[in-house]
Amino acid sequence: MRECEQMSSVTFAAGDYVVYPTHGVGQVIAIEDQEIGGMKLQLFVITFDRDRMTLRIPIAKAHKAGLRKLSPRSVMETALSTLKGRARVKRTMWSRRAQEYEAKINSGDPVSIAEVVRDLHRNANQPDQSYSERQIYEAALERLAAELAAVERIDTRAATEKLEKLLDAA
Repeated sequence: MRECEQMSSVTFAAGDYVVYPTHGVGQVIAIEDQEIGGMKLQLFVITFDRDRMTLRIPIAKAHKAGLRKLSPRSVMETALSTLKGRARVKRTMWSRRAQEYEAKINSGDPVSIAEVVRDLHRNANQPDQSYSERQIYEAALERLAAELAAVERIDTRAATEKLEKLLDAA
């Protein structure tokens, strides 16, 4: 239990923005004690406004679950420069590529998510995307924009516009 207490004071506090790989950016609204199955647990209570969801993660399992602080500006700059690169689309079946893209999005790594956005972005002169390509692209763009917005302290719409300008300029 002592390790949990140390982790809670070092890791996150109420009000901190965090990234949970499968849900994106959320905010720690509380740290609470609960008894579950006869065991006392300390939990991070994290709210995800976009999904209107609240998640409770045991502090002892937070690191293993992939919960992390927002990326530093240097990592976000790398992600933004990734958007300017050439799309790298593998010539494998769409179902295999879709799985790889989903795995990159759910990794929570901004650079990997930027790769998905870059690879699936379509300019006006390119053919239309399939429904599933569009869904994956929008999920990746939304996830990247949410973290960029939190890091730069701007709203999500402004972050999305910034990302789209970079994509269109590439």
